[in-house]
Amino acid sequence: MTKEEAIEAIREVRHPAIDHTLLDLGIIKNVSTDGDTVYITFAFPFPNIPIVDTLIRRVSGPLEALGARAVFDMVLMTEEEKARFLRMEQEAWTGM
Repeated sequence: MTKEEAIEAIREVRHPAIDHTLLDLGIIKNVSTDGDTVYITFAFPFPNIPIVDTLIRRVSGPLEALGARAVFDMVLMTEEEKARFLRMEQEAWTGM
């Protein structure tokens, strides 16, 4: 699987409470591939986000459907990324 194929597979994965995709929100920060393994770095605005498992399942599903295995890494957003995320969250909050 190529990086482009992996990104295309997860392009429309949406946040459960914010009307944006994880890519638009900057939560999916980096995608790389090695054969059928897709490495994804999630960037979160705060530590201990309670919906991490939900987001992992939402991203893993489309990749697994294509025969790929997803491996996740997690980092905190920079202050600039967090400010952008929080603006988008405020504008598009739908609740859970």
